[in-house]
Amino acid sequence: MKTIAVLSGKGGVGKSSIAASLAVLLAEKHRVVCADCDVDASNLGLVLGLREKDFTEWKKISTNEKAKLDEEKCSGCRKCVESCYFKAIKWDGEKNQPVFDGLSCEGCGTCTIACPEGAISLVEVQNAKIGVGMTKYGFEIVSGQLEMGETGSGKVVAEVKKLAAEKAGKADFMVIDAAAGIGCPVIASVVGSDFVVGITEPTPSGLSDLNRALQMTSHFGIKCGIVINKHDLNPKLTKKIEMFAKENGIPILAKTPYNKAFVDALVNLTPVIEFRPETRKFFEEIRAGILSSLQGNQKP
Repeated sequence: MKTIAVLSGKGGVGKSSIAASLAVLLAEKHRVVCADCDVDASNLGLVLGLREKDFTEWKKISTNEKAKLDEEKCSGCRKCVESCYFKAIKWDGEKNQPVFDGLSCEGCGTCTIACPEGAISLVEVQNAKIGVGMTKYGFEIVSGQLEMGETGSGKVVAEVKKLAAEKAGKADFMVIDAAAGIGCPVIASVVGSDFVVGITEPTPSGLSDLNRALQMTSHFGIKCGIVINKHDLNPKLTKKIEMFAKENGIPILAKTPYNKAFVDALVNLTPVIEFRPETRKFFEEIRAGILSSLQGNQKP
């Protein structure tokens, strides 16, 4: 099974829309599974026409820990308060004991080391949930959702990919919709991929953030290609993106002008390739570039 990760660096450039339609197109001739790895704001299912109630097998998972106090053992030395880098421990003067802020605690464990009485331990917390949904296009999508105020998104992404691999069976492709940016969940999404599709738009932040995202991809030695969305909004910057791609030996897989159909398709919970069939050629170009690279016609 080949893994294709779709990322953007910058949000709002059409990443999830393109990932969804690419999966639909690939599923016409191949066995596909999708992994929505934007666990802070998962919406690939919506783009594919699935609401939360359409997902089955929702299960709570734990990929993080929080500090817990054994009040009977606490001697009131305050060393835990002094050691907490995240300022997640306050002092209760009336009880002469520390109070742990669950939202601020990162579960780093420093306080457990600092406590001379062994009064603090780390306990697992259910910080996310994972569900599986079947699309009408014949493939499953695995989605993860981080709970409000929780951390550990990178580890949640790893669990999403693991479950997607289990559900894949003999699938030919796994299509991953990564989060925007270059943070921990994006790195977890990209690691182990065979190809990365970088989506951008002709804006200064679009190019800057794409550059950062592809630097990360290069670090892992993964083949990649660029897709330029809304290329006609700023022809000058589009040429700059094309020059950037040429200088770095990265192929431009496809580019498309601004098309309100992308917005209308999202509103109607339908992949744009189905909502507006005239967009098919754009996605066929992306697919052709990916398959050509995976067959060995492009060096990493």
